[in-house]
Amino acid sequence: MEFLDNYLLSLMMLAPLVGALFILMIRNPDKDVEKRNIRQVALLTTVVTFILSMFLWAGFDNSTAEFQFVEKYKWIGDSISYYIGVDGISVLFIILTAFLMPIVILSSWEAVETRVKEYMIAFLVLETLMIGVFSALDIFLFYVFFEGGLIPMYLIIGVWGGVNRIYASFKFFLYTLLGSVFMLIAVLYMFIEAGTTDIPALMEHGFDPNVQTWLWFAFFASFAVKMPMWPVHTWLPDAHVQAPTAGSVILAGVLLKMGGYGFLRFSLPMFPEATQEFAWLVLALSIIAVIYTSLVALVQEDIKKLIAYSSVAHMGFVTIGIFVLNTNGIEGSIFQMLSHGVVSGALFLGVGVIYDRLHTREIKRYGGLANNMKLYAVTFVFFSMASIGLPGTSGFVGEFIVLNGAFTYNSWVAFGAAFGVILGAAYMLYLVWRLLFGELTKDDVKAMPDLNLREKVIFAPLIAVVIWMGVYPNSFLEPIHASVANLIDKNFPIVAEEQVNTTAASQASH
Repeated sequence: MEFLDNYLLSLMMLAPLVGALFILMIRNPDKDVEKRNIRQVALLTTVVTFILSMFLWAGFDNSTAEFQFVEKYKWIGDSISYYIGVDGISVLFIILTAFLMPIVILSSWEAVETRVKEYMIAFLVLETLMIGVFSALDIFLFYVFFEGGLIPMYLIIGVWGGVNRIYASFKFFLYTLLGSVFMLIAVLYMFIEAGTTDIPALMEHGFDPNVQTWLWFAFFASFAVKMPMWPVHTWLPDAHVQAPTAGSVILAGVLLKMGGYGFLRFSLPMFPEATQEFAWLVLALSIIAVIYTSLVALVQEDIKKLIAYSSVAHMGFVTIGIFVLNTNGIEGSIFQMLSHGVVSGALFLGVGVIYDRLHTREIKRYGGLANNMKLYAVTFVFFSMASIGLPGTSGFVGEFIVLNGAFTYNSWVAFGAAFGVILGAAYMLYLVWRLLFGELTKDDVKAMPDLNLREKVIFAPLIAVVIWMGVYPNSFLEPIHASVANLIDKNFPIVAEEQVNTTAASQASH
């Protein structure tokens, strides 16, 4: 156990690479027996990583805001280190990543038949890089992991995607890379100014308020594209539509969360004055995103594109929660990101199920699926309800806490966010009605079989987690409390004092 405490994060990052190495050594990858071996190795590797993530959760101390499971070794000269660790803001994102990866591998079991070896290696390398992003405590190391994740996802979309995969993969790569160039310039300046690349030290440095503005916008350019925020969101629908099902799951479930995580790890604690000054800008863009992309989703005829636009709207909810700069807003945004990672991933898997049977994503080609795919219909309705925030599901908890924080900040911000919730219900219910209900008239749709055993195994843990988060959210909120409270107290003391006064007044009135 002491060994695990000392090297757990490194083991989690190393395990997928070991699996990728084993797969790389498999010869004759086009033979059916070798394809099966490749899939089994990838699945076993991701399951082992998930088990290690359970040790991470079990050993995490919820009572402190300090970084835990810390490892630090010199890497490049005396300045840049292999420095990793987790706090309450990052630990659950690592667990989310490890949880989704075995599901992603299972979802690709029959869907991908060409270049299976390279496909599985790309996903395993991507898992290492995603865990690295959430555990890096050196800003240069973070940048390497953050940008490194572009390469396997670019390949996943560009090699195994749809008809327009080359266009979508280039658009994805160029948008995210261009945004990150500004962040790299800011990182170099911060290193020269502070003399260190350690993230905890940079949080304490106290950059000049005039410089903070430029640094804040440099990081904002990168994280806004990554989430993505309106109006730099246009790469996402194309990427989702062209990506294979597993690629869409990881893109929506984990990669989009890196933008929100970046705001919490860098923008708020390192540039607090600039954050307060430009919070209104982010909130305005977020409200536009929530309303505009919900309206765009309402008129979509492609199922994947509709869910992609819904992701932009949900990420708008997340940035509202982050930039109202109070405890409820930030905790709600983290919870909402975790919830969205599971729910949106499940919805994309649901699209993959019917796409594998009929090979089209046009909504009008379906209709009446509840008649012959009853279990599928129940499953898709469940995740649709979670997406629109039905009480008892994870979506309700995240949206409720964010709305609470938004109302504390400004009632008009809360109103804009709440209007987005109504629109979210409209486009999801409209999709469910067109997809599942009505008469079953098309012969090819009539012939579609219900969920098979592998698909049931895929959806079962996702359903369990959505209910768990909805019924007992404190098990996910408790690790977050100390780190968020520390973030607010250190960087936004006026906000923290106002919250204390509001709580005291509320208690006195009762």
